[in-house]
Amino acid sequence: MCDASIPSKVEQYEQFLNERLKTDLSQVLDQRDKLYGEVAEYLQLKTVIERVKESDYKAEGLKTQVDLGCNFYVQAHVPDASMIFVSVGYGFFLEMTHDEALSFIDKKVSIINDKIDVFTKDAAKIKAHIKLVLQGLQEIQNLDFETEKPYRDVLS
Repeated sequence: MCDASIPSKVEQYEQFLNERLKTDLSQVLDQRDKLYGEVAEYLQLKTVIERVKESDYKAEGLKTQVDLGCNFYVQAHVPDASMIFVSVGYGFFLEMTHDEALSFIDKKVSIINDKIDVFTKDAAKIKAHIKLVLQGLQEIQNLDFETEKPYRDVLS
């Protein structure tokens, strides 16, 4: 390899690192974070459903606040909260009993956690590729960032 091609190879690796690997890592982590947000919403819903089940809402109904948008809330009175609507995906809502909703939430959270695991593994692979490219750059440029400490045998 001649010395004139080394700077061009370094530029190619740096460009690949910055334009491809780092953007891929950012996208994977963003997708994983969105899924973490979904899990948090489902777990919050599960907590609310469990509280509603425990309370005696049938006697006086259920008082709550409803977000109309832009964090503008109004008081709401629900006379019968035995059935709720749950978002099942793709803009569809399904009317469920509390037990059905809790079962659905457990299954949905499990599915989302499996997706999160896939994104976590993908992120780890991308990080490994980034490390490999950085090591390649270090090798090409003959840089020695991590100098090894002299080895001393304590037994001799």
